[in-house]
Amino acid sequence: MTRREWLGAALAAARGADIDALYDQAIVVDALSVTDWDEAAFADWKRSGYTAIHTSLANRNFAVGLRELKRWRELFAREAARLLPCRRAADIERAKREGKLAVILGFQNATVIEDDLDNLDRLHALGARVIQLTYNARNLLGDGCTERTNAGLSDFGIACVERMNELGIAVDLSHCGEATTADGIAFSKKPPAFTHTMCKAIYDHVRAKTDAQLRALADKGGVTGIVALGYFIGPGPETSLEDFLRHIDHAVKVSGIDHVGLAADFSIRGIQATATREDWYLPRLRIFKPSYRVRWPPWIAELDRPERFRTVAHELDRRGYKSGDIEKILGLNWLRYLREVFGG
Repeated sequence: MTRREWLGAALAAARGADIDALYDQAIVVDALSVTDWDEAAFADWKRSGYTAIHTSLANRNFAVGLRELKRWRELFAREAARLLPCRRAADIERAKREGKLAVILGFQNATVIEDDLDNLDRLHALGARVIQLTYNARNLLGDGCTERTNAGLSDFGIACVERMNELGIAVDLSHCGEATTADGIAFSKKPPAFTHTMCKAIYDHVRAKTDAQLRALADKGGVTGIVALGYFIGPGPETSLEDFLRHIDHAVKVSGIDHVGLAADFSIRGIQATATREDWYLPRLRIFKPSYRVRWPPWIAELDRPERFRTVAHELDRRGYKSGDIEKILGLNWLRYLREVFGG
């Protein structure tokens, strides 16, 4: 090794240590993580460095939602030394201080509301803090992204958005159709969010958001979480970490550095560690339309492990992002957003 090579390696190692130190002290938020909490999952959470997650609860109807919220209350009570319910933004900061994981409870489909606006009050009182207006198909509020039509919000949908704003429930538009997305941004008085999506300009998938949508959300104060699921990021098994980073770069360019965050859309442990082709891929072929382009394996190797966002922090540094901007993408943007929507 020449002296120049040695010096370069030494400087790179020192910079890597600096980014590790930044990551260890940063607030790290995964804007969609669905994890089964056994001891292996808790061990992998420690490896992840996560401060908070937004998780997805079963949402078939109101009774199912109540059952799910009860299950989580019991889990919070049983695991009080490790899990902290997040009802306001300050709970994320508390979790960081206490070495716990703050959990934001959310529903990925407003079917949980049924046709009763007052159910929103009950869900909020029991800890729900995020509701996605639609999943892929139409519901009583509006159209999802794979619906044949492209209708916007119904009158009931607009009333739900207004009540969610009043209560402090985040309006999630990740799976919404184009018109429903536009209406959600327009009618929400508080900033809505794309908790887990990607950039249509980089990969034209039915779940992706256009530049106009990204910009409109940012103009309203919202945050876009760039999803780490491989088949959402690129067209084939060769989809890579570099492709994921291109989505981040593009979202930052379009939305601004204050409006981009991170989201896995799978377990902290990773898909390979928790799923098989038979129990993960084959059911999705029955559930999702061909336009969803589900494939196996669905992951990006570098992101399919608990340390995924530490890896992302190092890669952002190599791409020239400033330390403060890396911290924003890791979690500070979500913290700011949630303080505005939840309070505290």
